[in-house]
Amino acid sequence: MHRSAMLGKVGTTSAHRSDQRSLRVPPLPCPFPSEVNPCVEEVDEESHAWLAASRMLEGEGVLEHFRRSRIGWLAARTNPLVPRDSLRLINDWYNWLFAFDDAFCESETVGHRAAALVRALPPLLEILDERREPGAGDPFGAGLLELQRRIAEVGTPAQLERWRTTVREYLFAQVWEAGNREADLIPTPEDYVLMRRITGATYTCFALIDVAGGYRLESEEWSHPDVRTLSDLACDLIGWDNDLLSYAKERGRDAARHNLVTVLRFHRTGSLQKALDEVASMHGAAVEGFVETRSAVERWASQPVLRYVRGLEHWVRGHIDFSLGSARYVHAWPEGTSWPSG
Repeated sequence: MHRSAMLGKVGTTSAHRSDQRSLRVPPLPCPFPSEVNPCVEEVDEESHAWLAASRMLEGEGVLEHFRRSRIGWLAARTNPLVPRDSLRLINDWYNWLFAFDDAFCESETVGHRAAALVRALPPLLEILDERREPGAGDPFGAGLLELQRRIAEVGTPAQLERWRTTVREYLFAQVWEAGNREADLIPTPEDYVLMRRITGATYTCFALIDVAGGYRLESEEWSHPDVRTLSDLACDLIGWDNDLLSYAKERGRDAARHNLVTVLRFHRTGSLQKALDEVASMHGAAVEGFVETRSAVERWASQPVLRYVRGLEHWVRGHIDFSLGSARYVHAWPEGTSWPSG
């Protein structure tokens, strides 16, 4: 029987026992520019107020946790060149995603039961398809509808539909994660790498890069094999880097089941340090692949494509900078963990 087919209580425990030696978080070299949007402070404050008024989060403690997370800095680092109004739209979308993840995907009542999550999705899908209005007790539906209308105001119908498609994919992918939790399963590396591109909602953010930038990527450009390769590589880098840097924090939630470090340790390395190092090695190979493919794209690309590629680069580098500056990630690691200098 393949290891991934085993009920995972024994496997999960084995995969997460503590290493005796101190850990070393490997570096994540990134050749892309580090920038931040100058509107970050005011937009972060406004977006947090929008989130609080939406009623998607309950309790002052939860709201304060989100405030300390400073999600606006993630938006500002991944979208450093967009105008203020666009940054606000992006920031609000990130807040919706983080709130939805907490309320649905990670909740014990829904996120650990695939059938319950499946039942929760139709209202959101109907709102995306413009077949219904959200009810009075549906703050997530109301927030989604508002964001969709705001995107429609600044984007073309094709751009809006592209975003809708990525959101639908993201929502359906949460059922896969819930099924793994319900079965106490650690996915195989092959399955995980494929699904990580969808479960992290990164493509829903990529779909807004040109919208926020005030230009248009044509459908044939968005789906061009080279552009798709760059998008997939950027998505991989963001997901894998997040898994590495947030691993210690995630061990306390869901036993870090949906984390590349756990997946590699359980199925391949047996050692936490070796799994960390393998993620870093995969990061290096993906960066090399991105740079190589970008060189090929530059020989034929239109100006919108070049701007989109730069947007991907901002996302990869901005996510690393945000994560390394986040106390919730860094301070979760055990005392004595060594970090790369510079």
